[in-house]
Amino acid sequence: MPLRVLLVDDDRRLSEALVDYLRPHDVSLTWARDGSEGLEQLRRDTFDAVLLDVMMPGLDGLEVLRRIRRERDVVVIMLTARGDESDRVVGLELGADDYVAKPFSPRELLARLRAVLRRTQPAADAERLAVGGVEVDVGARRARVRGRDVELTGLELDILVALMRRAGRVVPRANLLDEAGRDEAVGDRTVDVHISHLRKKLGDATLIRTVRGVGYVFAREAE
Repeated sequence: MPLRVLLVDDDRRLSEALVDYLRPHDVSLTWARDGSEGLEQLRRDTFDAVLLDVMMPGLDGLEVLRRIRRERDVVVIMLTARGDESDRVVGLELGADDYVAKPFSPRELLARLRAVLRRTQPAADAERLAVGGVEVDVGARRARVRGRDVELTGLELDILVALMRRAGRVVPRANLLDEAGRDEAVGDRTVDVHISHLRKKLGDATLIRTVRGVGYVFAREAE
């Protein structure tokens, strides 16, 4: 079933561009041109997520968010002006699940949407992984090393899960983000940096081994 997403934004060209981009990715987008129309759409129909612009005529996005949170529990991603930190902070305090700064690429938006849905809807995923003293509750998005909780970023956790699912086998560097279910277009150096951070947080650099010129492998047992 396609994801059902409501866009509340007064920019018609943005809505048309997102409809065209998201349709082939199994996302059905409904457009509401202002806050009042968006609230009415939410009362009439069910959506997996709401993309909510902050700056709109009439009801602004923050007031719409307040009303949404009084009525229902749905994923909300705020669309904010780049660099407008105050709107982002207030939005998160009011219960927004994430924000994306304008201008953004449709690909970035889709990646953030999928990441938030994975993070906020864990009940369907009861998978648990345990390799080399590392345990991950995929549904709860929690990692432990030898009984100790480890705080990971969302991307670090997704990379760890991808490696652990293929423990003992090499995951090519170029494929690692795809294996992790991510759409970010980043270079090899960025992947290497995330791996470096992950090794430090796990406390044992030998758990994730580098296969020079190929990629990474999660060791079944630490050296």
